Amino acid sequence: MTPSDSKILVWDAPVRVFHWLLVSSFVGAYLSAESETWRLLHVTLGYTMGGLIAFRVVWGLLGTRYARFGSFVRGPGAVGRYLRSMVAGKPAHYIGHNPAGAVAIVMMLVWGAAIVATGYAVYNDLGGELLGELHEGASNVMLAIVGVHLAGVVFASYLHHENLPRAMVTGTKQGQVTDGIARAWWSVALVLVLAVSAYWYLQWRDAPQVVAQAQTSSSGQTTDAAHTAYTAYTAYTAYTAQ
Repeated sequence: MTPSDSKILVWDAPVRVFHWLLVSSFVGAYLSAESETWRLLHVTLGYTMGGLIAFRVVWGLLGTRYARFGSFVRGPGAVGRYLRSMVAGKPAHYIGHNPAGAVAIVMMLVWGAAIVATGYAVYNDLGGELLGELHEGASNVMLAIVGVHLAGVVFASYLHHENLPRAMVTGTKQGQVTDGIARAWWSVALVLVLAVSAYWYLQWRDAPQVVAQAQTSSSGQTTDAAHTAYTAYTAYTAYTAQ
């Protein structure tokens, strides 16, 4: 950091919104994976991850300067040099993603897509136990990647004397004015939030209707409480497995 550095906009709003929505979706899906009661939540968040990853790929091609893959994806040589410089305690400073962070981002996108694909196959009965094990294994690998990424973010924040997590909230860093991006593109971020919110609303709006329909027998007669509860649970489970 030099005396001439100013607070500049680096991360546009779509990148930041994507980042925190993906974090929330993965954590929620991972925690609800073993529960039949929360299967709808698990599936909904899984599909949300798929949509978010698709958006990030598009924004990585068409987005702002530091959002584009071309600005941060580098070859093995650059990654190796950066890692060695980190070990030495003197890493090169990057306004956008550093080479090591870029590897983590690409891996999370690829592994996230694999999780969504295998999850879709499992919940639509397109594969046997093998796909189920692959889905679970991919999720655990993703968790490990996230853990390494978080450790790298903390270490890089210490070495560079800058708060990288805060930058992903505010979008700003210290740097030369000419290095900043001109617009935050809040309009695109708003569309992303509305699309995710609408999908979540539709998922949860339809779920209670399925349970309610199961509370009346096919002949129109009211069943006893125990049978009603069992029928409702069975219908709900069947719906969430779709």
